[in-house]
Amino acid sequence: MSLALHVAQSIPENEHDLDISLRDDIRMLGRVLGDTLRDQEGEAMFELVERIRRFSTRFHREEDEGARHELEAILADLPPDQIITIVRAFSYFSHLANIAEDQHVIRRNRTAAANGELRPGTLTHALGHARESGIPTAELRKFFETALASPVLTAHPTEVRRRSTMTHESRIAELLAERERIDPTPEELESGADELRRRVLTLWQTNLLRKTKLTVLDEVANGLSYYESTFLRELPKLYAALEDRLAAIEGHGEGPAVGRFLRTGSWIGGDRDGNPFVTAEVTAQTMRLQSAVAVKFYLDELSALGAELSISTIRVHVSEELLALVDSSPDPSPHRRNEPYRLATTTIAARLKATAFRLEIADLVGIAYKPAAVPYESAAELKADLDVIDRSLRMHKSAAIARGKLRHLRRAVDCFGFHLAILDSRQNSDVHERCVAELFEVAAPGTNYKGLPEGTRVSMLLRELATARPLTSPFAKYSEETLGEMAMLRTCARIHQLFGPEAIQTCIISKAEGVSDMLELALLLKEVGLVDPAGTSAVNIVPLFETIEDLRNAARVMEQMFRLPEYRRLVDSRGSMQEVMLGYSDSNKDGGFVTSGWELYKAEIELIEVFKRHGVRLRLFHGRGGSVGRGGGPSYDAILAQPGGAVQGAIRITEQGEIISSKYANPSVGRGNLEILAAATLEATLLSGDAKAPRDEYLTVMEELSDAAFSAYRGLVYETPRFEDYFWESTVINEIATLNIGSRPASRKKTRRIEDLRAIPWVFSWAQCRLMLPGWYGFGAAVKAWLAKHPDGLPLLQEMYREWPFFRTQLSNMDMVLSKSSIAIASRYAQLVEDVELRESIFGRIRTEYHDSIDALLTISQQPKLLAANPVLDRSIRYRFPYIDPLNHVQVGLLRKYRANDTDEKVLQGIQLTINGISAGLRNSG
Repeated sequence: MSLALHVAQSIPENEHDLDISLRDDIRMLGRVLGDTLRDQEGEAMFELVERIRRFSTRFHREEDEGARHELEAILADLPPDQIITIVRAFSYFSHLANIAEDQHVIRRNRTAAANGELRPGTLTHALGHARESGIPTAELRKFFETALASPVLTAHPTEVRRRSTMTHESRIAELLAERERIDPTPEELESGADELRRRVLTLWQTNLLRKTKLTVLDEVANGLSYYESTFLRELPKLYAALEDRLAAIEGHGEGPAVGRFLRTGSWIGGDRDGNPFVTAEVTAQTMRLQSAVAVKFYLDELSALGAELSISTIRVHVSEELLALVDSSPDPSPHRRNEPYRLATTTIAARLKATAFRLEIADLVGIAYKPAAVPYESAAELKADLDVIDRSLRMHKSAAIARGKLRHLRRAVDCFGFHLAILDSRQNSDVHERCVAELFEVAAPGTNYKGLPEGTRVSMLLRELATARPLTSPFAKYSEETLGEMAMLRTCARIHQLFGPEAIQTCIISKAEGVSDMLELALLLKEVGLVDPAGTSAVNIVPLFETIEDLRNAARVMEQMFRLPEYRRLVDSRGSMQEVMLGYSDSNKDGGFVTSGWELYKAEIELIEVFKRHGVRLRLFHGRGGSVGRGGGPSYDAILAQPGGAVQGAIRITEQGEIISSKYANPSVGRGNLEILAAATLEATLLSGDAKAPRDEYLTVMEELSDAAFSAYRGLVYETPRFEDYFWESTVINEIATLNIGSRPASRKKTRRIEDLRAIPWVFSWAQCRLMLPGWYGFGAAVKAWLAKHPDGLPLLQEMYREWPFFRTQLSNMDMVLSKSSIAIASRYAQLVEDVELRESIFGRIRTEYHDSIDALLTISQQPKLLAANPVLDRSIRYRFPYIDPLNHVQVGLLRKYRANDTDEKVLQGIQLTINGISAGLRNSG
C-alpha cells in the first residue's frame, strides 16, 4: 500500500468541513513522495518508514503506550544511514503538507471571493465594515494618504531551509495551482504529473542542509528572493484592486490612485546589534543589491511593456509630451517610426540604465555600457515619465491598456523607488554610549562621560547637539568600535544622498533605557550630517524598549524627551511623529508570556496618553517573532486587540525566520498576508470606536494575574539553582548553533546564562523539544493563585474572555501553543539531563504547570478540549503529529550519541535534519 493511501486514511472522510481538495492534494503529494522513497531507497526502507508511521499514528489516536514503546524500540536500533533516510522522509512530508495547506488557504479565499463572502482580514471586508459604520469614502481616501502599514523582514536565524529547496517547493505549489485553474487535457495532466514527480525527486536528491555558514549578504539574497517572487508583483496588484473597489463604492468606473500606505521594510544588512558581521561595507552592498533588484525588475517590465505597446500613430494621435519623450529615444529602427510608445519605453530604459551607473549598480544589473542618456535623479522622475505614457493612452481612449502592465509598473516604482525596501539601521545603546564617551574623551582628555550621572550626561549631549562644530577629528585616533560605528553612520548618510531619503528612514536604539540613550544617537547622527544643529533630522530616532523594566519606563522616558525643546524640534522636523519600538521577544524571555503581553499592553496605553498630551503622533513598531513565545500569532487578531488609539493609521511589524517564507514565499499567500495587515490597520484606526474599552475591573484582574505569572516564571527560569544546566542539557540549544542558518551568534556574550542568550534560540529550542514553554508557562499558576484569593471569580474571567479582545487573543495564542506541545515527548528530552534530582525537580514543576495551564485555559474559555473553537487548525496539528513525533524520538536518540562523543559525522547530520523537519512540521517555532 502506498504512503499516499496511509496519508489519506489519517484524514477522516466523514468530516464534512474538511475540504475534499485538500485531502486530494495531500493524497497525491504523499503518493509521489512514497513512490520516490521506494524507487530511491528500496521497498524495505519504504516499509520501515510506513511501520514507524503506523505506530506513531496509533499512539496518537489511541494513546497506546505499547505503540510508543514499539516506536522507540524500532528507532533505537537503526544505523545512522537508515535514520537519516527516515528523517528526510518525514521531514519532506511536512514540507509537502505545508504546500498543500497553503494551496487550501488560497482555494478557500478564492471561493469566498467568488461567492461574495466578506471574510475578515480582507480589504473588501474592511471597506464594507467602514461603509456600514457610515464612514464616507473621502475619509477612507484620507486614511490611505496618511497611513502606513509595513511588514519589516529580519534575518533572525530560524529559517532552516535552503533556498534551493524553497525554489523547488515554490514550483510544486505552482503546479498545484495550475491543476485548479485550468481544465487540462489528458496530455497536459500527465505532463504536470511528470514535472511534479521530477520536482519531488530533485528535492529528495537535494541536500536539505547548508554546508557552510550564511554570511550577511547570503541573508540579504534570501530576503530579496521574496521581492522577486512576491512583493514587486503582488503589492501593485493589491493597490489596483483596492482602487477599483473604492471607485465601485463611489459609483464610477475609475478613481484616483490611493496613497502609498502599504510599504515593505528590512533589517537584513542594517541590523548590527550583536552582529559583528554587519559592517559599513556590508550595509552599502546591501543597498546596492536591493537597488539592483528593483532596477532590473523595472527594465524587464519596460521591455515587456514596449513589446505590448505596438500602437501606431497611423491609427491614433498621441500627446505632445509623449512625443517629447520619443525625441530622446536611442532606437534608430525605421520600423519604430510610427510606434511612439515603443520609442518612449526605450527612452525611459536608456535613462534607467544610465541611472544604474549613477547608483553604482550597473554590474549587478548586468549593464556593460553606459548609454548616452541623462540618469534619473530620483524615482519620482521615472514615475513622471511613466505617467506621460499613461496620460497619452487615456487621451486616445486607451484607458483599458493603461490599466494593465503600465499601471502595475507605475505603482511598483511608486512603492519601491530605487531602494526597493526601506532599510532600518539598528545598534545597541551600549555601543552608542562607548562611542560617545570616547569622542568626548578624545576631544577633552580627562572627560569621564560614562561616570557621569544621567542629568549631567543629558546637559553635555544637548550642548553638543546645538553646536555646528564637529566633535570628531580626522587627526585623532579612535578605537575600532568607534571607527566602525562612525563608518556605518556615514554610509547611511551616503545612502541617503545616492538612493534618496526613503532608503533609510529609521535608526533604532536597542536596549533604550533613558534620555541619554536617545540623545547619544542624535549626537552621532549630527556628526555625519543626518541631524542638523538647527533642529532638523533626516531620520527617525527610535527607541526599542525590550525588557519588562524598560516597558514600564517607556512612557516616562518619552515624557522626558518631549519636554526637551532641542529634541522636540527634531520630532517636529519629522512631521511631529515619533516612532517607538516594543520588544516582544526579550520581554517574554525576561518576564514570561503573560507578563510580557500585559506590560506591552500597558506601555501602549501610557504612551498614547503621553503622546496625546504633547501633540505628537505615535507610530508603534512591534518587534514580534514567529512563535507565540516571541509575540507571534495571527496578525489580524493581534492588531485589532491593541488598545484604542494605539494604531492611529500607522503600524510596523517585524517578520522573522521561517515565518517569512510561510507568509511570502507563495505569491498568492503573500498577497493575502499583505492584505491582512492593511485591513487590520484600517479597521483598528477607523473602526476602533466599535470596540469596548476594557473595564477597570478587567485591568485590576489582569494586573494580579500578571504579578502571579511573573513570580512563577521568574521563579523557574532565573531563581531556580542550575536551571541553565537543565535548559542546555534538555534542549538542542548547543546543536542549533551547528546549523548554518544565520550570521549572528546565539548569545550576546560567551556564557551559558539565560540573560545573555538571545530570545530566538531560547524560543526555538523549547519548540524543538515540544514544550513551547515561553508561550504559556506561568498562566496556570496565575489563575490558580487568583482563584484562591477570589473563589467566586471564575465568571469574571470567563466574561473577560468573551468581552475583551486582548485577553481573548492571549488565550487563543496559548491554545495554539499548548496544542502543539507534547508533555510525553518533552519527558524524553528531560531524560537527557544527567543529574536525576535536577531533572525530576524541574521537569516535575514544568509538567504540573503544563496541566494547570491547560485546565485554566479550558475552564475560562469553556472549551471541552484545546482548539475546540478552531477545528481546522486542530485537524492540521493532529494530522501532523504522526509525522513530527518520530523526528523527536530520533532527535533524542541522536543527541544521546552525539553528547557521548560519537564521532560519526552522520549523527550530527541526523540531528540537524531533525531540527529542519520539526521546524517545518510546527511552522511557527522561531
